[in-house]
Amino acid sequence: MKVTVRLFAALREQLGASSLEVEVGDGSTVADVVDRLADRHAGLREHRFATALNQRYADASAAVGDGDEVALIPPVSGG
Repeated sequence: MKVTVRLFAALREQLGASSLEVEVGDGSTVADVVDRLADRHAGLREHRFATALNQRYADASAAVGDGDEVALIPPVSGG
């Protein structure tokens, strides 16, 4: 299955793209998608981020389907 991963802020800068496609097997979860992406981009494991599945916050155990969108959202700071 193909899943689109949307990247924001520092993650987008580090990986050099605002979105990437990741191939995962049937029965995969958000964690599997993140692991597959981290295998290709080792620096990803150094970041903290929230995850969303199809524009709703989701935890790592959420199941993904073909064509789904996983977003990696770093913490926001400002003043």
